[in-house]
Amino acid sequence: MSGLDVVLQQVVNGLALGMMYALLALGFTMVYGIIELINFSHFSVFMTGTFVGLIFLNLMGVTAGSLTGLALVGTLVVLFVLTMTVTGLLGVVIERLCLRPVRHISGTAPMITTIGVAFILINVMLLTWGPQTQRFPQLLPNWRWTLFGTAEVTFKQLVLFVVGLTLMVALSHLVRRTTLGKAMRATAQDADAARMMGIDVDRVVVLTFFLGSALAGAGSLFFGLYYGFTAYYIGYTTGLRAFTSAVLGGIGSIPGAVLGGLFIGLTQSLGGQLLGVKWTDVIIFSILIVVMVVRPSGLLGVRSPQKA
Repeated sequence: MSGLDVVLQQVVNGLALGMMYALLALGFTMVYGIIELINFSHFSVFMTGTFVGLIFLNLMGVTAGSLTGLALVGTLVVLFVLTMTVTGLLGVVIERLCLRPVRHISGTAPMITTIGVAFILINVMLLTWGPQTQRFPQLLPNWRWTLFGTAEVTFKQLVLFVVGLTLMVALSHLVRRTTLGKAMRATAQDADAARMMGIDVDRVVVLTFFLGSALAGAGSLFFGLYYGFTAYYIGYTTGLRAFTSAVLGGIGSIPGAVLGGLFIGLTQSLGGQLLGVKWTDVIIFSILIVVMVVRPSGLLGVRSPQKA
């Protein structure tokens, strides 16, 4: 392959990878947009989702190559619905039991609480499954198509990009066009004023955690199906890049989370190819530092006035 062909192939790989980061970044940006909290437990909700999906696959008796056609499509739909529901409910439990009692405490107490929850989930998965990696069955067929006569697009990448884009469009519609979305935007702008207008702020926060954690569940399944494995440590590396995506795009901005995720995915793919995989994180976080110095609110973020 020529140099141009290699670059084009890495662009395809980066877009698919970036879509997974974008799904995870949306959970960060939604929670921050509503209650201005960096939810570091989101890393571990994502990691837990991979094990939840693996449990459901084992319960359904699914093995590599055992499903085709409509049976495969139906199984994937059920798998996504179940996993996203469980991770969404996990997010609700975290908010109700761990964050709500400290949400109104000023300072870093709520953020430190999310770090504690993250380590609890990591150690629960470690003690339950052990330190070894767990293999995902190869469900998706290994179909490939040639793009522009050079780069290849796999069926996995196509499914990841299309389903991820569909979920993001649905979320954008929910936030912009529905009653719940209006309540979320009102709460994000001024929670006290929203409460005086009759909006149940606590209910909005709970639903925000549910939606953000459900998207993390979708991203976790993409990780497992794409890479074919999971382990207790994947939440840190993947989640940190997704958090970087949210900050880079403008935390609190849904389009910014998507843009940041795609940008980080492309940077990881192209940087790893051109300079070496060991330099990937150096490139990603160097770009983040530059953007934060030049534009602290992120690429699509908006400076908001400080609340008294």
